[in-house]
Order: sequence, then structure tokens, then C-alpha cells
Amino acid sequence: MTPAAWRSAALGALWALVVATFGLAAFTLWRSPVLDVVAVLEALRSVLAALVLLWWTQVFTRYVAAEAVPDTDGVLRSVRALLPWLTSLRIAMWLLLLLSLAGGVAETASPVAVTALVTISGAFIFAKNAVFGTLARWAPTPNEALGRVRLGQWLNAAAALSLALGVVNVVPIAGLPGSDTPDVAAMIVYGTHALLDTAAMLLALKAVPPPMAP
Repeated sequence: MTPAAWRSAALGALWALVVATFGLAAFTLWRSPVLDVVAVLEALRSVLAALVLLWWTQVFTRYVAAEAVPDTDGVLRSVRALLPWLTSLRIAMWLLLLLSLAGGVAETASPVAVTALVTISGAFIFAKNAVFGTLARWAPTPNEALGRVRLGQWLNAAAALSLALGVVNVVPIAGLPGSDTPDVAAMIVYGTHALLDTAAMLLALKAVPPPMAP
């Protein structure tokens, strides 16, 4: 494929992911029998993620076209302003997961599976923050070789972790609440979203221009 074709494919996947992430927020609220705090926080997390991705995709479109995005650009400033809130919410919910596990929710679950869940979800948060933050850092200088290398590295890591997180979210872990009666609809929705996320990250990786020779 030509560079232009990779860019088109990546942007198509990213915009599809934006729509899917907004849809994930709606699905989270729809499937919750009552609007408890956890459901609202999960939906809010998806909305924030969709907004950051929406603005990030606009910046990425210009970045892969080697168009500098000035620090004063409104879209870039929006990414930089909202990203810390998204990351903070993700970390807070990850800590809630740790607290629930420490409280005995996973007493009968496999320690290996629980450790994988905690590790992968934590690494996913870190990698996604790095993907968004790296572009926000280097968008004003799209021809910098280091910026392209760093963005490519984090996109690669994020793709792998998106797929891994999709697996641990879809495959029930015996001993955790709900593992005896898995929600098939949720498994399909979260699994599809994870696959789309993985594809979008990989295509974005292909769309990043290679570092220019000095």
C-alpha cells in the first residue's frame, strides 16, 4: 500500500473507533439495570476517551501529512487539556479495581489470571496516555525523527495491549463476579471494540512517516 492509502485506512479506522467509543458509553448505561456510580464512571470514561480520540485524530491527520500544528491550535490545546482528566479517571478506576480485589472479590479466582488482568489494564492506561501525549508533544514539529520514532513505538505497544485487554475483558475469569453467567452481548461489544482499537493503532502506526534521514 502507498503512504496515502495507509493514511486513509488509519484515519477511517480512527474515526470508526471514535464512533464506537461513544457507542460504548451508551451501551454501558443501557446495560446497567440501575445507574450506579460504577456504570456512570465507566460511561464517563468512554465519553472522555472518545473526545480525546476525536481531537487527537484531527491532530494526527495533520501530523502524518507533515503539517505542523502550532501550540496555540485549539484542537491541540483541547487534547492537552482533557488528556490528564481522562488518565486520572482511568487510574482512579484501576485503583478501585485493586481495592475490590483486595477486599476479597477474587478469593476463588486464579491468582495468575487476576494478576494478568491488573497488569494488562494498568499497562494499557500507561500506553494510551503515552500515545496521546506523544503526539501532543511532537505535533508542532512533525518532521522530527525522534517524535516519529516515539509515536510509532507507543502505537505498537498500545495495539498489543488493546488486544490483550480485549481478551481479559471477554474471556470470563472463573471466581470473579459474573463469571458463572457471562453477558454475551457485553462480550461481543467489548471484544469488537478491542479489535477495532487494535486495528486503529496498527494502521496509525503504518501511517506514521518513517524518520527522515539526517
